[in-house]
Amino acid sequence: MKLPAPFELVGEHVGIELPGGRALFTTRRGGISDGPFASLNLGRWTDDDPDAVEANRARVAAAVALPPEAIAQGRQVHGTVVERVLAAPAERDAIADADGQATALAGVAPFVLTADCLPIALVARGAVAMVHAGWRGLAGGIVAEGVRALRELGAEGPIAAAVGPGAGGCCYAVGDEVRIAFAAHGSAVRDGAKIDLKAIARRELGAAGVDEVHDSRLCTLCADPALFFSHRRDGGRTGRQAGIAWRA
Repeated sequence: MKLPAPFELVGEHVGIELPGGRALFTTRRGGISDGPFASLNLGRWTDDDPDAVEANRARVAAAVALPPEAIAQGRQVHGTVVERVLAAPAERDAIADADGQATALAGVAPFVLTADCLPIALVARGAVAMVHAGWRGLAGGIVAEGVRALRELGAEGPIAAAVGPGAGGCCYAVGDEVRIAFAAHGSAVRDGAKIDLKAIARRELGAAGVDEVHDSRLCTLCADPALFFSHRRDGGRTGRQAGIAWRA
């Protein structure tokens, strides 16, 4: 797996260090699940063995030197809500419907699950966020909401972003509904029936005031199937990889 700087391999996964924090984008390697969920499936709402999923999540938490209970995750609904995490996840009463998590707490790690949608880390001095950005989220403004969350939590100075593995413009064919949603972007993000979600994300990040944007350039659809889960490629029965961010 060849990565553009400043991304780097962290074991089997993709890491990046940014001013104020770090992010890790997992692959499907290094876990204990089997069948269509082999091997590092992190999705609790899949048909995988729940015990295997929890063991896999514990391995990811260990990889970032945090306990499993430090992971802050919402129930993703392809919306634009970014939850402001003000207490340790273990102290929260319920999991909220949210497609992003943001926190100023050290020792808490915003976490999203993906299998073609984009995991986007937002990092600044004082706060970090991770958002789940499919086409609906991007069209609805989840990038700007993630930036707003960081500023509300007290993030200072420049914000840097890292776009993890997701469906690339090389492969992401869409229908009229999606093309219409991004018509304002013009031909710069379209190639026939295909839409470049990563190009859209980079534009949205810039428009939201993000100073530094890094793209992993990894497509979940055409990469080695042993490297990433892909909802489209695998016919909907597949696992989930994750994006996770934490303050440095």
